[in-house]
Amino acid sequence: MPIRTASARWQGNLTEGSGTIRTGKGGIEGNYSFKSRFEEGEGTNPEELVGAAHAGCFSMALSKALADNGTPATSVETIAKVHLDKTDAGMTVTRIDLDTVGQVPGLDDAQFSKLAEVAKENCPISRLLSPGAQISLTARLAS
Repeated sequence: MPIRTASARWQGNLTEGSGTIRTGKGGIEGNYSFKSRFEEGEGTNPEELVGAAHAGCFSMALSKALADNGTPATSVETIAKVHLDKTDAGMTVTRIDLDTVGQVPGLDDAQFSKLAEVAKENCPISRLLSPGAQISLTARLAS
């Protein structure tokens, strides 16, 4: 399997400095700062990138689970909300809330929810993050 890379460059001190984040092949590149990370400033932040990685990985894992079930999805859309909280150990990602909506012909809500839970357990990014962060899941079929 290939090894994936990403890079970051930071200039200046913590509160007034700024930086850039870039994926290895340049598919994602963005500016970040203290304000974009800890306030509501312009730019991205590491937690958004973790959320994007988790949402993407989970959506693919759910798509696989649905196909393996004989009910392939037309689409799966997932939002990941990453909670960065101050703890005794310092700033910590404590929770990620996954909210997924699937268009899956021939599948009912209960089956979709069950397969979504299986996907959450099998998603490599969920497995990476779950020892330290609580992961919640809301799964529903598109209406």
